[in-house]
Amino acid sequence: MRLYNKIELLLLTLLTSFQTFGQQQLVAEPEVANVGEILYQQPRTIAYRLINKTAQPITITSVISSCGCTEVSWPNTPIPAGEAAQLSATYDARMLGTFQKEIEVYTDVSSEPIYLTFQGRVVADASDYSGSFPVDFGNIKLSTSTIEFDDVNLGDHPEAHIMVLNNSRKTFRPQLMHLPSYLSATYHPEQLAAGRVGRIALRLNSERLLGYGLSQTSIYMARFMGDKVGPDNEIDVSAILLPTLPKLTAEEMAKAPILVTETDTLDFTESLQKKSRKVKKSITIGNAGKTMLTVHSVQVYGRAVTVSVGSRKIKPDGTTKLTMTIDTRALQQRKTEPRVLLITNDPRHPKTILTCKVKN
Repeated sequence: MRLYNKIELLLLTLLTSFQTFGQQQLVAEPEVANVGEILYQQPRTIAYRLINKTAQPITITSVISSCGCTEVSWPNTPIPAGEAAQLSATYDARMLGTFQKEIEVYTDVSSEPIYLTFQGRVVADASDYSGSFPVDFGNIKLSTSTIEFDDVNLGDHPEAHIMVLNNSRKTFRPQLMHLPSYLSATYHPEQLAAGRVGRIALRLNSERLLGYGLSQTSIYMARFMGDKVGPDNEIDVSAILLPTLPKLTAEEMAKAPILVTETDTLDFTESLQKKSRKVKKSITIGNAGKTMLTVHSVQVYGRAVTVSVGSRKIKPDGTTKLTMTIDTRALQQRKTEPRVLLITNDPRHPKTILTCKVKN
């Protein structure tokens, strides 16, 4: 073989290796997680979504954390092409102050690791919490009264946190009332001294949700012994359980249904100026795929909106009407913007949320 042929072959090999090396393999969401302020010796778990961007399965071969303060769990089975898996890192919070930790994830497709980072600050006492408390329940103030568990898969157990300020002169025992079977709560600390801040960890058990789509409930903060439930101590909780979709081949994916919507935001501002009790708007939704689109579920966030859809089955290139009706009286009591949730058999976007603009 002549010299220049050998050089060409070497350059081609190097170029191919460089292209393979430069391709995205596992993409992490997020790459950097900020957990904010956490209490001393109250471990915090950070969940990373690892997406396989290649055309072949990827196996995580090892994971190295930057210190023994972090315990990591990851899937021990290959991540199929185009799919995602979860890696969880639990930080033990045994050292006070600001922290930044790294995790190196090694796979069977590259000698170079993927770097994941999380950062935050461990505080000695919840009273050091520097956030705000916009929710006023009298002597008890909360960081939020709306909890949303989005994009939950069956088997997930996500947590949400509510910071609690005891603004009274007595010790307060935080307690949530009317918890459904799929929610559980722990209190840190269990007894909250006057003027102190504590944290409630609300945990979702996805196996106990009643079905796919949106589940909504109201829970209530007991402010004193014998407290009753009502709008003045109500906390709204919602969860979206995504359907378990079958694994599709590339050929099946090419023929799959595709949901298309005329818009993802309905502007009601002009109509609401007419002071009518109920205001309606319709949009067109359609199927740009090659097989039947099924609308499994149409649900709304809150009590201000009702929705109807012309047909739950939409043929390829077909359309139907989706109509939303706003009750202007209920709208005045809303905590968040009205939204509509669609759960379909579109494998690319099984969940679609439409928002309603109700004020300028």
